[in-house]
Amino acid sequence: MAVQDSGRVALITGASRGIGYGIAEALVARGDRVCITGRNEDALAEAVRRLGADRAIGVAGKAHDEAHQAEAVERTMEAFGRVDHLVNNAGTNPVFGPIAELDLNVARKVFDTNVLSALGFAQRTWAAWQKEHGGTIVNIASVAGLSASPFIGAYGISKAAMVNLTLQLAHELSPGVRVNAIAPAVVKTKFAAALYEGREEEVARRYPMGRLGTPEDIGGAAAFLTSDDSGWITGQTLVVDGGIFLNAGVE
Repeated sequence: MAVQDSGRVALITGASRGIGYGIAEALVARGDRVCITGRNEDALAEAVRRLGADRAIGVAGKAHDEAHQAEAVERTMEAFGRVDHLVNNAGTNPVFGPIAELDLNVARKVFDTNVLSALGFAQRTWAAWQKEHGGTIVNIASVAGLSASPFIGAYGISKAAMVNLTLQLAHELSPGVRVNAIAPAVVKTKFAAALYEGREEEVARRYPMGRLGTPEDIGGAAAFLTSDDSGWITGQTLVVDGGIFLNAGVE
């Protein structure tokens, strides 16, 4: 059965695969049209093909590049005439180790991609459509931003900043634009593979739900936060973690 067009449009960053693609799938399935971004042109083109060329476009580039941010918003407006939802999913984690030894140039790269790119996309989406018409923003944070995260401290700090960015935007852009965040635990993606690869069953046993997350889990959460069903929710961080926080401090 054909999906009824919702009349709404979403811009999703870092969505050629993994969590971003799972979110794009969920929104297309409910009738939205989407613009997805990513660095790899071939992967992006394949993602658009799978989503449906009549439902999706892709804009290749690096999330922290201001020219790319402007192009993605402009192309979305040109193709679909609106941008109701922004999902800031693009992220990076190029370093593993204690922050006492962190190269500050690497830290700047993490913050440029994980935090400042989200702010840049929000500013442009606001100016292009949401200021006059309203909409939603969903920022993909992480449970790493809600507690100390050994060996991925730079990533965790950037995601804590993403949570606070969500609060600030929710305050400033209300009442027309609702802004929320999702904080996933380990989701089975290439991005997170180092955290579970080769020992998935062992890692999954730590979760009360008995499994790791999937992109579809986060897609469902994003679909809810961009829907009218969440119309009185803003400034919140939805933890989607399979219950792992229930075990905090428990051996």
